[in-house]
Amino acid sequence: MAQARAATNEHAETAGSRAGGRPRDPALDEAIILATRARLVQDGYSRMTIGDIAADAGVSRPTLYRRWSNKFELVTDALDYGFRKQRDMDGLDLSRLEPREALVEAVRRLDPAYFNPDAMVLMGNFAGEAVRTPELLEILRKHAVEPRVTLVENVLSQLQERGAVSDDIDKHTIATMCFGSYFAAFYRGDSKKKIPETVVAVLWPAIATRRRTRRQAPYAQ
Repeated sequence: MAQARAATNEHAETAGSRAGGRPRDPALDEAIILATRARLVQDGYSRMTIGDIAADAGVSRPTLYRRWSNKFELVTDALDYGFRKQRDMDGLDLSRLEPREALVEAVRRLDPAYFNPDAMVLMGNFAGEAVRTPELLEILRKHAVEPRVTLVENVLSQLQERGAVSDDIDKHTIATMCFGSYFAAFYRGDSKKKIPETVVAVLWPAIATRRRTRRQAPYAQ
């Protein structure tokens, strides 16, 4: 169905361009982008081809090349499509959350698959391209990894301001450990559903501000 719509849109766009400059059809752009994202998961960057993407999207190679001159440019835009979707959906309001609950929610959003269920496989494919196409891993690091880790660091800073978390904690290391817990669960075959609660349960006693208890008066002699 999607391929049929794309083919119809491509025919109309091509006819329009011959008649004097019909603008690009956003539906065709999205069909190509979605086909690219699917191929990135299925085949990885090196094995995926422009021909396969065009066939999956139901468009011709010339139609694709009118938009992107090469595979790297296409993949860059396909990744940016996902990053923009994440930014549109993201948002963390701590004002009504208890301190520990706020940290649990931040760790929950560290999950690479929080917005995209295929993200873990996609990250693995890009890690495999670190030697051949290191630019891809850098794009992923900049737009998918650092914002997530920074989110946890910012939440910890806010909790420090609220007096709930100690001032001398290593926020960078804590956030990195929390992020790594999802990869550990993936490779060990463990369920990741309870990671936010279980990780925070281990961390909280070590990072929470210790409340001073009133010293008891000595017994009367």
